[in-house]
Amino acid sequence: MNATNHLFLSGSISKALLKLAVPIILINILQSAYQLTDAFWVGRLGAAQVAAVSVSMPVTFLVIAIGSGLAMAGAILSAQYMGAGQQDKVNHVAAQTVLMVTVTAIFLGVIGYLLSPYFLHLLGVDDAVYNDALKFMHVSFVGVVFVFIYAMFQALMRGIGQTKVPLIIVSVTVLLNFVLDPLFIFGYGSFTGLGVMGAALATLVTQSLAAIAGIIIFLRGRHGIELKLSSFIPDYSYIKQAFFLGAPGSVELSARAFGLIIMSFLVASFGTQTIASYGVGSNILQMVMIPAMGLSMAVSTLVGQNMGAGNPQRAEQITKLAVLWGLCGLSFIGAIAYIFAPYLVAFFIPDEQGVIAKGAQFIRIMCLTWGGIGVQLCVVAAFRASGNMLNAMLLALFSQCVVQFPVAYILSKHTPLGDHGIWYSFAVTNVIVAALSYLWFCRGRWQQTKLTTDDKYIAKVSQEAFIEEGAH
Repeated sequence: MNATNHLFLSGSISKALLKLAVPIILINILQSAYQLTDAFWVGRLGAAQVAAVSVSMPVTFLVIAIGSGLAMAGAILSAQYMGAGQQDKVNHVAAQTVLMVTVTAIFLGVIGYLLSPYFLHLLGVDDAVYNDALKFMHVSFVGVVFVFIYAMFQALMRGIGQTKVPLIIVSVTVLLNFVLDPLFIFGYGSFTGLGVMGAALATLVTQSLAAIAGIIIFLRGRHGIELKLSSFIPDYSYIKQAFFLGAPGSVELSARAFGLIIMSFLVASFGTQTIASYGVGSNILQMVMIPAMGLSMAVSTLVGQNMGAGNPQRAEQITKLAVLWGLCGLSFIGAIAYIFAPYLVAFFIPDEQGVIAKGAQFIRIMCLTWGGIGVQLCVVAAFRASGNMLNAMLLALFSQCVVQFPVAYILSKHTPLGDHGIWYSFAVTNVIVAALSYLWFCRGRWQQTKLTTDDKYIAKVSQEAFIEEGAH
């Protein structure tokens, strides 16, 4: 750990980014295999089943996003306390985060389960899609608590720079999911397959095993964080601290999730084929974002630890290098995707020529601007890790409410572009939000935040930030 801390706080920035980013990218690739495996096998059921999963995902993501601010706050504080050399604080933050995330997840899972039919009625999905979508959502909400717990485990381990153990856990669970998916979807022998619901059930089983493994590792305390049963007694001063820090994060992720739901309303108005094309295109977008997400998570850990160690200039250098890597890397991937777009779509849904053609158009319209996603993800990671969650929240609100949905609605409903207007909204949003993000980052005011000096400081910073940004 001493050698690792030296690298993170004073060694080569390129080496530090690669040491963190490569394992995180591998973890993200393996985690995306959950969705890719589901999409691959569900695609063999037909366009209606693909549409059922596509409609369900934004709703479940919204519920998860509402409670994710608490886990985000825990990851940020654990990184900064690790950089400041306060191991006791790292352990305390981890225990309180586990407690809060578990309680929040149970509450949100129950609410989501009960409201699932109303969500689908609001979306106005076709009768052919409704039943499968409802089953998928119900199982997904039952598993929300396990998704929360394991996501929290990964975030805390990443905050202290530990990526090997999460990589091992994800590898095992993905292999298990690869076996369970076709079994639960199509059945075997006397066991009757469950269709779309089987895909959600396979993920539920594997995510629950991953969550249990994470808690056991924390309790054993051999990998940088050690939890004791006495640590789970609620600390209301920390809960208040985490609320002020995490609330903007929850709003940010909820805004992004709500934006996806609003887009789903718009997409659904063009019929099942457009929904399926949107779903396949979104899956491909998630795949190509994996390197940028890994890079941004590495930025989050390094910026958090360096801010905790009192070195904001190094945090700025880390972010600028990552922004350059993200811009160039995703632009290159976008060029490759442009060439092979029809083949990428056909991998997910091979027997629907209309969906293949429409999905390829979606990819080709947006893929050449993917470099902008790399820029904004790295900048937002730096904002979050430094404690400036409000900046990330405002960027999310601007992206979804001011740019993407208005552009998508105007182009698709009030021009001859039709559903192509939705595809163009992604390209426009990528460019505008990337430029705004980087300009805001270059102002440098985010470097003035330090969370490890005083617990009351977070509430003060949050309140002052709201006033200051409102004035601007």
